[in-house]
Amino acid sequence: MRHEDPDPVDARLGARLSALRAQHGWSLDELAERSGVSRSTLSRTERAETSATAAVLNRLCHVYGRTMSQLLSEVEAEPAPVVRAEGQRVWADRASGFVRRAVSPPHPALRGELVEGRLSPGVDIAYDRPPVPGLEQHLWVLSGALDVTDAGTEHRLATGDCLRMRVFGPTRFRCAGPDEARYVLAVVRP
Repeated sequence: MRHEDPDPVDARLGARLSALRAQHGWSLDELAERSGVSRSTLSRTERAETSATAAVLNRLCHVYGRTMSQLLSEVEAEPAPVVRAEGQRVWADRASGFVRRAVSPPHPALRGELVEGRLSPGVDIAYDRPPVPGLEQHLWVLSGALDVTDAGTEHRLATGDCLRMRVFGPTRFRCAGPDEARYVLAVVRP
């Protein structure tokens, strides 16, 4: 039994996910079938009893046709054209050690966004599908080393390297060095 209050971001995110499911007229069982996420995980996430992992959010974004930044921006107030560093949303997948900071001011009418990612040494995150098929991504490593696998090809990236990819299938991001990997991801919706 959970005795602490849910994290405010988890609570808003859970409410938004519940609203999206209702808009589509799907039961938890139907969403579980479409997303490949268990019914119990979906239920606990919607009730903010657990924090969604990056992999779960990725699957739900795929089903709802949104990028993760779009989904996360929907739980915030109307975005401003400028987001100061202290106001940029940070989301952490506590289970894996992945930290994501939305750098760009989010806006649903724009196709591009900038995201800062940080992976702790040894973190390995696999996505079974993109949130939006055909998503264009430019990944620029600011520090550390990162192995990125796209369409079955592994790219070993070091500080300063930039990888451009158009994502249609599974991807994998792994912190390959002894230090944290920090990168900027420019995302452009098709």
